[in-house]
Amino acid sequence: MVAKQEVVIDGETLTIRDVVRVARNKVPVRLSGNNDVRINRSREYVDKLLADKKVVYGLTTGFGKFSDTYISSGDSKILQLNLIRSHACGIGDPFPEEVVRAVMLLRINALSLGYSGIRLSVIETMIDMLNKDVVPVIPEKGSLGASGDLAPLAHLVLVLIGEGEACFQGKRMDGGKAMSLAGIAPITLEAKEGLALINGTQVMTAVGAIACFDAVNLARWADCAAALTCEALLAIRDAFDSETHEIRPHKGQQLVARNLRQLTLGSQLMTRQGERRVQDPYSLRCIPQVHGASRDVLAYVADKIQIEINSATDNPLIFIDQDRVISGGNFHGQPIALAMDFLAICISELANISERRIERLVNPHLNEKLPPFLAKYGGIHSGFMIAQYAAASLVSENKSLAYPASVDSIPSSGNQEDHVSMGTIAARKAKQIIGNAYAVTAIELLCAAQAVDFRDAKQLGAGTSWIYAKCREHVPFLEHDRVLSHDFNKISDVLKASAAAEELETILSIQ
Repeated sequence: MVAKQEVVIDGETLTIRDVVRVARNKVPVRLSGNNDVRINRSREYVDKLLADKKVVYGLTTGFGKFSDTYISSGDSKILQLNLIRSHACGIGDPFPEEVVRAVMLLRINALSLGYSGIRLSVIETMIDMLNKDVVPVIPEKGSLGASGDLAPLAHLVLVLIGEGEACFQGKRMDGGKAMSLAGIAPITLEAKEGLALINGTQVMTAVGAIACFDAVNLARWADCAAALTCEALLAIRDAFDSETHEIRPHKGQQLVARNLRQLTLGSQLMTRQGERRVQDPYSLRCIPQVHGASRDVLAYVADKIQIEINSATDNPLIFIDQDRVISGGNFHGQPIALAMDFLAICISELANISERRIERLVNPHLNEKLPPFLAKYGGIHSGFMIAQYAAASLVSENKSLAYPASVDSIPSSGNQEDHVSMGTIAARKAKQIIGNAYAVTAIELLCAAQAVDFRDAKQLGAGTSWIYAKCREHVPFLEHDRVLSHDFNKISDVLKASAAAEELETILSIQ
C-alpha cells in the first residue's frame, strides 16, 4: 500500500486541495523547519513585552470592551484560561469531523507565520492532535465572523488544554480522555496564547475551502448532466459552436461551451439549427452562459479562499523587525463572507437551470415525444413525475438559503465590535446549498439516462456515453415504479466520490 504523502505547513503555500486531503483523507502534516525561528522569535518578543509591563491588547489588557482594563503579568495565565472557557458558547449540532480537521490545519498554518506570539510547542501539540486524529467537538452555531470565529475556535482550544469534548477512534468522549488515549499531553496556556488560538477566520474558511472544492467538482458534473439532457432532447449543437463564445470571451462561458462540444462529440442525437426547430429553450441554449457565469464565480471564490488560508488573521499582530505590536482587523471575515454568499448564489443557479431541464425531460408537452414522465407504462406507473417535485423542492430551499448573510450585522461587546461579517453563517449556508445541488444534478442525470434509453444509447457522443454508462453502472433503467430516493442518493454519492471526479477530469481534460 502506497503511503500517504504528507502536507508541509509553512504558512504560505497551502492549497485548497491540500486542505481537502488533510481533512478528508487524513494525510499527515508536519511543520516546515524554516518556521521555527520566526515562531520562537515572536514568542520571545511577547515575553519581553510582558516583562516590561507594556500595555498590549490581549496580553496585559482584557478583551473587547475590556481592552482598557489592565491585567497584571501575574494574572496573564488565568486571563487566557478564562478567555477560552467564557468564549466556548457554541450552539447546535457539531461540525463534521472533516470540517474540524480543516479548521485545525488552517489554524496551525496561520500561527506558523510567526505573527501571533505563540509557543512552538503549542503548534506542535496541535499538529500531534491532527496526525493522531483527536478531533474536537465544535458546535456549528455561535460565530459572528468577527473578531474571527471566537466561539467555535474556543471549543477547539478546550481540548488542547484537556477540557471540552473530542472524537477519537470513532467515539465521542471527554477531551482530556481523548488526549490521554492518543498519548498527547495537554498544554497550559501562557500569555496571549488563548487569544492567538481563537482570533481568526479559520472556521468559516475551512467550511468554505471544502465547499469550494465540492462546488468545482459539482460544476463539472453539471456540464455532464446538461450534455446528456441535450442529447436526450435532441438539442441544437450550433449554440455551442466556438464562434458565438469567442466574441463574448468570458472564460467560464468558453470553458462550458468547449465541454459541451467535447462531451457530445460524435453524437447522432444532437441536431443542427433548422433541422427540427430553429432555437432551443434557454435551459438548453444558454447552458454555456449560465454554467459559465457560475464557473467565473467559483474562480473568484477559490482565489479569496486561497489567500485567506495563507494569511495571518490574529489580533494583535507582532512585527518583530519593526518592534511593533499592531491592533488591527485581520480577524474580520468580510472577504470570506462575501465570497461564500456569492458561492451560494452561483451554485443555486446551477440547480435552478438543472431543475428546468428536468421539467423538460418529464413534461410530455416539452420533451420531444418522449413518454410522459419517462414512464414506460404511464398511468399505472408515475415514472419520474415526483422526481421533478423533489428537485423543485430543493431548488426552492436553495433560494431561501441563498439570501446573503453578509448584509447583516449586529453590534457586540458593548458596541466596541460594531460591525461583524456573519461569514460562518454564509459558509454553512453555501455548504447546504451545494449538498442540495448535488441531489438535483443526480436527479437530472437519472432522468436524462432514462430518456436516452427511450432513444438509443448507441447514438450518444463520446463523453455522454461514459456519463450514461456511469449512471447505469449504479442504477438500472426504471422499468416499473420503485423507491427513487435510493437511486438519487447512489448517484449523488458517485458524483462526490474522488475516484469518479478524477476520471471525469480526464474525460473533460480539465486541469
